[in-house]
Amino acid sequence: MPKPNLIAIDGAVATGKSVVGRSLAQRLGYRFLDTGAMYRAVTWLAMERGVHHQDEESLTELAGASCFTMSEEGDQLLVDGELLPLEEHRARIDQLVSPVSKVPGVREALVRKQRRIASEGNIVVAGRDIGTVVAPQATVKLFFQASTVERARRRYKELVEKGKQIDYTRVLRDLEARDRIDSERAHSPLRPAADARIIDSDRLTVEQVTEQALAIIEEG
Repeated sequence: MPKPNLIAIDGAVATGKSVVGRSLAQRLGYRFLDTGAMYRAVTWLAMERGVHHQDEESLTELAGASCFTMSEEGDQLLVDGELLPLEEHRARIDQLVSPVSKVPGVREALVRKQRRIASEGNIVVAGRDIGTVVAPQATVKLFFQASTVERARRRYKELVEKGKQIDYTRVLRDLEARDRIDSERAHSPLRPAADARIIDSDRLTVEQVTEQALAIIEEG
């Protein structure tokens, strides 16, 4: 059976969708797009240009005017031809990315760009509304889930390894707040597609989750 040209992965923050999606793309020889990076990019640009996170008109204009492309290797997102320092400023960005992401105009602009990138060849796309909004036609849709405590532990470990001074309780509180915003927003709320396959990543390694995903792809 031929491999699908588009694999959709959705899930809340720290469920493993991005790291597994990248691993899966490498195994398949596909490009990889983390759509969360697009929302973080708009958030970072807004911060740099003094656009308030509640200024919906300016945020929408910023999202629409930004040009998103993939690197030649197919694993890095470029904005206006440049690689933005999103990881270096991740802690600051994460404080504002959820309110920016729930702006309808921002989501509409970025969905159009995500669909364009997805149409340009074999790709794994990870996000929160890929199987339901961005690519409902995808023949393989995966939805990752994990407990809140496990996700907070992963995020805390990631930040500490990057040298960030942060309290675990704050990480857990911020994650719970982002979950509420993502699941309760009126536009494209986080939920699995009706035909998505659920993968629980609790207590599983990246390799184990990747193998589960590959098995589902092989099933067709």
